[in-house]
Amino acid sequence: SLMQHIHQALENGILRLSFNRPERKNAITTAMYEALAQALDQANSDPAVRVVLLTGQPGVFTSGNDIQDFLNNPPSDTQSPVFRFLHALSHLEKPLIAVVDGLAVGVGTTLLLHCDLVYATPEARFQLPFVNLGLVPEAASSFLLPKVAGYQRAAEMLLLGEVFTAEQALAAGMLNGILPSNQLLEHALGVAHKLAEKPAQALRLTKQLLKQPYLSQIQQTMRAEGVQFIRQLSSPEAREAFSAFIEKRKPDFSKLG
Repeated sequence: SLMQHIHQALENGILRLSFNRPERKNAITTAMYEALAQALDQANSDPAVRVVLLTGQPGVFTSGNDIQDFLNNPPSDTQSPVFRFLHALSHLEKPLIAVVDGLAVGVGTTLLLHCDLVYATPEARFQLPFVNLGLVPEAASSFLLPKVAGYQRAAEMLLLGEVFTAEQALAAGMLNGILPSNQLLEHALGVAHKLAEKPAQALRLTKQLLKQPYLSQIQQTMRAEGVQFIRQLSSPEAREAFSAFIEKRKPDFSKLG
């Protein structure tokens, strides 16, 4: 079913959405993007949902796109599930909290830039490996990351595509706090409860006002990234990167200019 790998639970006004595919490090499939997009869209119109909490499993938030699924069902246009998810994410009107324990790769890191509050464990590891795969950033991260982290730090993360730590993410303004894994969820739930008890309309309007100045830039950037992303997917660079990934060898881009 659509919901198989995205677990949903609504309790005390808190809608908890969990990546639930631990056997594949919570790698996200087309069906999972579809499920998330639907859940986020529905959250907007459901008065019972006061706040949304996004979690993974202990040790892994998400390892990003499921590469095999991605190659089998590449996004062909902006109506593809991955872009529907990104649209829903950037248009969520309720407060959104993310809880990162362990691995957050690719979209697992870029989606955090749309969250209102983000908490992580000291062991959390982030990576934006788009360039290394012959691809470009998505989720409007090429606009949002420099805004949050400053240009040079964003360039370092996106151009080199190397793993960075929770401490580095905190210093870059991407996190609200770092908590030991045995306190992480409890802390985030406590914050979610505080938000769930606040006036819903005032929260929604405040979030709207915070996001308003950037909304058109976010949409514009997402579209521009989407066009390049889809184009790059069929490039010789991406073909070499993905072949190397699947064949577990080092890619060679020296012949490709």
